[in-house]
Amino acid sequence: MPKTVIITGACGFIGHHVVEHFLLNTDFNLVILDKLTYASKGYERLRSAEILNNSRVRVFSVDLAHPISEGLQQEIGNVHIIIHMAANSHVDHSIEFPVDFIHNNVMSTVQVLEYARTLKHLERFFYFSTDEVFGPPINNTGYKEWDRHKPTNPYSASKSAAEQICMGYENTYKLPIMICNVMNVFGERQLYEKFIPICIRKILHGETIDIHCYPGCEKIGTRFYIHARNVAAAVLFLLQHGKVGDKYNITGEREVSNLEMAQFIAKVMKKPLHYELTDTASQRPGHDASYCLDGSKMEQMGWKLPVNFEESLTKTIEWTLENQEWLEKFNYKRGRTHLIAKAKTITWTTNPTLEGQPPALATSGNNWFTTGTIPISWSTTRYVIDAKISAARATTFISFRDSIGIIVV
Repeated sequence: MPKTVIITGACGFIGHHVVEHFLLNTDFNLVILDKLTYASKGYERLRSAEILNNSRVRVFSVDLAHPISEGLQQEIGNVHIIIHMAANSHVDHSIEFPVDFIHNNVMSTVQVLEYARTLKHLERFFYFSTDEVFGPPINNTGYKEWDRHKPTNPYSASKSAAEQICMGYENTYKLPIMICNVMNVFGERQLYEKFIPICIRKILHGETIDIHCYPGCEKIGTRFYIHARNVAAAVLFLLQHGKVGDKYNITGEREVSNLEMAQFIAKVMKKPLHYELTDTASQRPGHDASYCLDGSKMEQMGWKLPVNFEESLTKTIEWTLENQEWLEKFNYKRGRTHLIAKAKTITWTTNPTLEGQPPALATSGNNWFTTGTIPISWSTTRYVIDAKISAARATTFISFRDSIGIIVV
């Protein structure tokens, strides 16, 4: 009988590639649990990859920072494997809103672990972490799986904390936990705010790309890149060959500077590159210029990347050029309404409708304008919202007890 696998956050970029890979290479029945934040783009990735209507896939929208309800547990049924990938991951947002970020990433992990404790047939709990928990490398030496953590921003700190909690549950409650740390991932349907989609979009429009550097711009920042389908293949490999209670580094094929990446993309696109070196590390503490993991452990287990770096990157660029809607900030098709931008405080005193203009606003001297569209649904009750927002934050839904609103900057 096929096993049932829960994949959290699988409406997101990496998660939907894992689902696609598992559908092609296993007989698993898959359950997707996703909060459907702005980063998920609704079900668009599942539709685009022809996953949504697959009979082996069920999707539930749920905020995992809260306990999984008894009704949802009943709908899911027996579970054999949990792959916990759901997390907020944008470093800028974590710096601007650390409390929300840490609460989401830590408490969602705790609640999924608590749910896992109730499962009688659970074989694996696979926690998906990041290379950023180790901080920047010392003397370009790659970190091994059990090396010390030194996170440098709220995002990486939240992932490090969640890793430690997982290991605590493995020891205390004997949950069958495995952890992986992954380097920079790229691929089809990546969110517009990531570096590769930004490069493609700006090169298309002849715009200047900021190339992040070390302090003083003396050296250009670097990353190890790996395609999302290679990551998905590695996750399946570890489920088959990894050991409970252990950690594994899923590494990229080679180190690439930010400038080399932009140059490669421009070459594939056959367009000129305009760039400017930017000392982001000094301007924004919490941004690391590089990361490095040691991948020898998986290599010794027999792991090899299914597709090499240049081939997978070239295909990603070509696919994105043929599907340029994935370069757009918003790409929703139903239930549209106006957004409000560049505001400091929003107070809604009337109940808006989907068809109408933005609701009446108490602006307190702020200047308002509208831009873009997104889907929303409103409660029918009268409400007032006061919400502070920042230019560093993208679309988000915010709620205060009986109040629901949108903040967009």
